[in-house]
Amino acid sequence: MKNEREYIQDITEMRSMMERSSRFLSLSGLAGVMAGIYALAGAFVAWYILDFEPGEDIAAGDQIQSLVLTGLIVLVLALGTAFLLSWKKAGRMQEKFSNPVGKRLLVNMGVPLVAGGLLVLIMMAKGMTGFVAPFTLLFYGLAQYSAGKFTYAEMKSLGLINVGLGLIGSYFTEYGLLLWALGFGVVHIVYGIYMHYRYER
Repeated sequence: MKNEREYIQDITEMRSMMERSSRFLSLSGLAGVMAGIYALAGAFVAWYILDFEPGEDIAAGDQIQSLVLTGLIVLVLALGTAFLLSWKKAGRMQEKFSNPVGKRLLVNMGVPLVAGGLLVLIMMAKGMTGFVAPFTLLFYGLAQYSAGKFTYAEMKSLGLINVGLGLIGSYFTEYGLLLWALGFGVVHIVYGIYMHYRYER
């Protein structure tokens, strides 16, 4: 007959199987760290090289194009790194990277991200750049909170932090870029390190 320790081990394994079937657990903490580094580099380029002042609306086409290009480079690097590291993590866990839970995760993140991205592009086209940084934080935080149902619970907390920073930046627009660097950069790095040491070591 099984002893108490064996029963506990069986229950633990069953819980782990149920969790893997209902949550996407291949997200890499190191991907969060790298995304934060990319974001800090992008914020530095926007502030120091492009001379972006978030509290002031701008109408210069060249500056707007440069800001959009900088944002796209950061986005592509972050998404590419997240895909690569999460794919490798899924391989180590012997799980499929593309599964129904992962697809639901993408859908729940995609709706607020696409809506927010389109709104930001419209605002930039109108020269209303003061709210660009806080609005990206706000919609990104909403996407993270929505996705928290399908991955690690900590994702919801990360989302709420970014929503809060986005709301603060919407009022204090002159600090929009600083708060953007804090949310996308510093918070991402801290979150990534925490997730890596808690779930990946």
